[in-house]
Amino acid sequence: MKALCRDCFWQGEAAVRRCPVCGSPRIVAHEDLANLSIAHMDCDAFYASVEKRDRPELRDQAVIVGGGKRGVVTTCCYIARIKGVRSAMPMFKALKLCPEAVVIKPDFSKYRAESRRILGLAGELTPLIQNLSLDEAWMDLSGTERLHKAPPALTLARLQARIEAETGLTVSIGLSANKFLAKIASDLDKPRGFSVIAGAEAQAFLAPRPVGILPGVGPAMVTSLEKAGFRTVGDLARADIKALAERFGSHGLRLSRLAHGEDHRAVNPHEERKGISAETTFNEDLSALCDLEDVLAELSEKVARHARADGLAGRVVTLKLRTTDFRILTRRRTIPAPTQTAKTLFAVSRELLAKEATGRPYRLIGVGMSDLVEAETMERDFFADERRALAGEKTLDALRARFGADAVTSGRIFRAKAATKPD
Repeated sequence: MKALCRDCFWQGEAAVRRCPVCGSPRIVAHEDLANLSIAHMDCDAFYASVEKRDRPELRDQAVIVGGGKRGVVTTCCYIARIKGVRSAMPMFKALKLCPEAVVIKPDFSKYRAESRRILGLAGELTPLIQNLSLDEAWMDLSGTERLHKAPPALTLARLQARIEAETGLTVSIGLSANKFLAKIASDLDKPRGFSVIAGAEAQAFLAPRPVGILPGVGPAMVTSLEKAGFRTVGDLARADIKALAERFGSHGLRLSRLAHGEDHRAVNPHEERKGISAETTFNEDLSALCDLEDVLAELSEKVARHARADGLAGRVVTLKLRTTDFRILTRRRTIPAPTQTAKTLFAVSRELLAKEATGRPYRLIGVGMSDLVEAETMERDFFADERRALAGEKTLDALRARFGADAVTSGRIFRAKAATKPD
């Protein structure tokens, strides 16, 4: 049995309840601790933790980061989670469960900056980092032992401590033999956790857990699997692989592999990001085309700014609408050349919206771009109008960076915001 203290970094050969050097109970012990190198790093309640760090008076209070009265919870702190609040929960329901919570509007520019700091520290240890989102990433530390003069587990424990010391934020680590198991492990002991799942124990560990724990198995798939008699991961592991393939196609084969703890995907820093999007839920349902367009224009600017900041352009524009009965409508269009301007994004999504805004009320609207490419490789292919729009919008980016995010806006968005302000 290998053991490691996460406070003083003592290493030993036997499992102990407390570190023999510093007395800390924060011990990681596992037979395969020195042999595993695939990790999943997950920031703890990231957006809420950033807000609490920046506002120390909120340290002992429940904090929800999210939209207005009819919006949803983006994330929340662990105090709010104890009350039952969860991400993506309608705000009215969250506040019913936790009426004392402090609600804070998301500040994604701040969260992106903190994400870059944390990933920068991780990047000093290995180039093999694959981002899933702003607050989580996979890491492959294979072959780094000689470089860091420490096994991956110790290197990760030191990283965890350094992130907390330098940023005031905490992360949880999952260490395993593959990406799937590492991600499962990182969620076992939050916050400030460090958990290990070895490949040999994976099947027994997974067997009693519900099928929804598997990646790619959402509510609809859970229902289908349960109707077919597969309630636990163990049920899938015991199933005949041919029968799974006949019933669920290639997805059935994938489920069988995952149920056995198998995942052969490499940590790929260059794996394509799926898309960039923004959406908002209205305080009151909107049905008029002009009102919906006003919101769509602001969201288009937000998505385009994010794309330019990340050096990306998108070939596919997506419009998202949610009806009053919570049905989701999505409409997509592939455009002739990739874009990273609000001008093009709004023009295309506006045409998609015009076909849906026929008097029906909506409670949410969103816009996004996907099929992303590196913008610098495509700028020579941008049409003349796109290049002119891009130059203008980059000038606005520079002004916002210097004078603040609200320093410059379009006339349409300014008029829309002015119209909604109380007299």
